[in-house]
Amino acid sequence: MTGQSFDRRRFLRGLGLGAAAIGGSQLLAACGGGSSGLSGSQGGGASSGASGSKPALNVWYHQYGEAGTQQAVMRYAKEYPNASVKVQWTPGDYTSKLNAGLLSTSGPDVFESGVNIDQVKSGQVVALDDIIAEAKSDYPAADIKSSTVDGKIYQVKMVDDMGVLYYRKSILDKAGVKPPTTIDELIAASKALTTKDQKGLFIGNDAGVTPSFGGGSLLGPVLYTVGSDYLTADNKPGFTSAAVKQSFAKMRELFVSNSILLGAPTDWWDPSSFTQGLAAMQWCGLWAMPGIQKALKDDFGVVAWPQFSSSVGKPSTFLGGWGAMVSAKSANVDAAKAYIKWLWIDNTKDQEDFNLSYGFHIPPRKSLAAQASKLQSGPAADALKIFNDHAVPGNPAWTPKMNNAYADAATAIVRKGGDIDANLAKAEKVVNAELTRLFG
Repeated sequence: MTGQSFDRRRFLRGLGLGAAAIGGSQLLAACGGGSSGLSGSQGGGASSGASGSKPALNVWYHQYGEAGTQQAVMRYAKEYPNASVKVQWTPGDYTSKLNAGLLSTSGPDVFESGVNIDQVKSGQVVALDDIIAEAKSDYPAADIKSSTVDGKIYQVKMVDDMGVLYYRKSILDKAGVKPPTTIDELIAASKALTTKDQKGLFIGNDAGVTPSFGGGSLLGPVLYTVGSDYLTADNKPGFTSAAVKQSFAKMRELFVSNSILLGAPTDWWDPSSFTQGLAAMQWCGLWAMPGIQKALKDDFGVVAWPQFSSSVGKPSTFLGGWGAMVSAKSANVDAAKAYIKWLWIDNTKDQEDFNLSYGFHIPPRKSLAAQASKLQSGPAADALKIFNDHAVPGNPAWTPKMNNAYADAATAIVRKGGDIDANLAKAEKVVNAELTRLFG
């Protein structure tokens, strides 16, 4: 997979946000081009057409960078016996096209995205509790939580993604450094592993704190490391506690330590800086593991993002991925739900194929992930355990406006040395205004 393919899909999921929750021009610009409609092996537009007495379904995907994924979803569609399924594969600004499509009867019946509260409140999506009910217990609690608004489930996860801290075993052994388990250990390790030819750590060219393409993946972990989150359980700002402020102070300490790599040829989503020896440790996605294995063989390991201290917080990772959803504008809601159930709930063979034959992801069904051969040993098995134990779900109520305000504060604090209290207070005002809009 190319660096560009990492860029256009991972950051969105690294924040745990739905595709329709983020401005398309900001996040999906690197895809380029327009949309194309594909049904089986033929081209076409997004309009539907019946095949005999079968209902016609339009199923929308963004353009995956992984070779073979487009052919795979077309094959799945062709094999479905109960509807005529047309796949629309969308390069470019998928988010904007999806937002427009959800307002139109000529848009998708089934589409991939992530749940956000504005979609639900505006009645654009259909609850899927009935089709997932029997299998609900076989999905991670984090997946269910990120898919739920007001007690109803609006997506069936297709792909689970996550991040891990990769480290070079030989380099750490030579320096007498253990894989870090706390933030202070991470800072100390990053300094100890820095030489004239190599930095200790790579977390992104933006130090992991701005919501731009290829960045922002640590906006969540800076909260998770102290046991906090973007929003509290009762939907109040979760980033203003004394513990979170200490976490930001540590991120600033790491930034000024001269031990993190900045200005790398590619960003955090691409493992090249790690495999080419520019950094001894790198925060990156599970999707990078096959390339790292190819380059380094068994000379690497993975750990979660460290907890704040031995007594505060917990290890963590983000919960990413995509889910299948149904448009409320669909003329064939029941048929659309039946297709999602057939492919993304019942059809474990194709679920494993989609997650592990082209890229490298976790099949959301717990029973399937537990038996998938590629996830049973070595760093892949370690990553699966990290995901199961420590993945933090996104909150559908966290909106783009909230995220931009919070990210602006994080950038000002970590990269510019701005006042922690003042910058987080500024973000808090924006978030509170959004919460009032959503909940009154």
